[in-house]
Amino acid sequence: MFGAILVLFALPWLDSSKVRSGHFRPMFKWFYYLFVLCCIGLGYLGGKPAEGAYVVGSRILTAYYFAYFLIILPWLGKVEKPLPLPKSIGEAVLASRK
Repeated sequence: MFGAILVLFALPWLDSSKVRSGHFRPMFKWFYYLFVLCCIGLGYLGGKPAEGAYVVGSRILTAYYFAYFLIILPWLGKVEKPLPLPKSIGEAVLASRK
């Protein structure tokens, strides 16, 4: 239980990508959306009795929760090629309004 919180404290060192914005990291978006679904699933399964398929589902989602922080984020920082960055923040903001 405490490991799920402690891994969040190590997050700045685990995400080794030079680009911090998920807007410019297409592979990161897919893994992030899976992570959001994982958290919703863990919340749902946490309210169910600890028996049968609920336990198996909880274990699988817990494994993905920790894999996301300890395996996927460091791996994405090394493998992923981010989209070209704008020259300024204003370009990115104004381009989205057009």
